[in-house]
Amino acid sequence: MSQPSTSGAPGSSGRIKSFVLRSGRKTAAQQRAYDSFADKFIVPCDNREIHFQDIFGNDNPVVAEIGFGMGQATAKIAASNPEKNYIGIEVHRPGIGKLLWEIEQKSLANIRIIEHDAAEVFETMIPPCSLEGIHLFFPDPWPKKRHHKRRLVKRPFTDTLASRLRPGGYLYMVTDWEDYAAWALAELEATAALVNTCDGFSPSQSWRPRTRFETKGLEKQHEVRELFFEKR
Repeated sequence: MSQPSTSGAPGSSGRIKSFVLRSGRKTAAQQRAYDSFADKFIVPCDNREIHFQDIFGNDNPVVAEIGFGMGQATAKIAASNPEKNYIGIEVHRPGIGKLLWEIEQKSLANIRIIEHDAAEVFETMIPPCSLEGIHLFFPDPWPKKRHHKRRLVKRPFTDTLASRLRPGGYLYMVTDWEDYAAWALAELEATAALVNTCDGFSPSQSWRPRTRFETKGLEKQHEVRELFFEKR
C-alpha cells in the first residue's frame, strides 16, 4: 500500500495499526483518476466530526465501508442503492484511484472516500448514532498468532463501531479465514450494544457482490463466513 495523505489528518493515538503501508504500483488510469477526482470525492481528514449533509447534499442514510480494496463491490452496491450514501475508508491509493474511476464512469453521486486509518476516522470524524450500516468485507485476517493484536475487529474498537450506528443499524462482516471468523464472532457478541441477528454465522446476503478477495479465497478452498449484527 502507498502512504495515504496526511495533510490535516487526525493525530496518531499510538495504537497498533491494523494495516501495513506498502509501496503500491498504480496504473496510469488509477493515477489519472486520483489526480482528476480526488478533490471532488475525497473528504479531507481533520480532527472534527463530518456533517454528512454537507458532503452529500442530502439527508439520505449513510453506510461506511472499512477497507474497500479496489472498490468494485462498493461501486456496485452504491449504484444499486442511489437512495443511500456510502463512505469508503481506505489507505491503499491504487484502490482509491480505481474507485474514483468507477465513481466517474458510473456517475455515482452517493460515494465519498476518506483516505486514512479507519480506527482514527471512526473515533474523530464519524458522529455517534449517525450510520445505517458498517461493511467490513474481507479485512486483513493477520493469521499469525503474534499478529492477532493487529486485527481490526476486536474490543474496544467494536464498541466504537457500535456507538456510531443509529439504533437498528447493522454491522456486516465477511471473511474467508475460519479463525478470524470465530474471533470476530466472539468479539462482536461481547459488544454490549450489538445483537447477533442469527444463531452464529449469517446466511449470505444476496445483495453483496462477490469481491476479488472472495474469488481468491474460494479458489484456495476457503469457506466464506458472514456475520450480521444489529444495534440494540
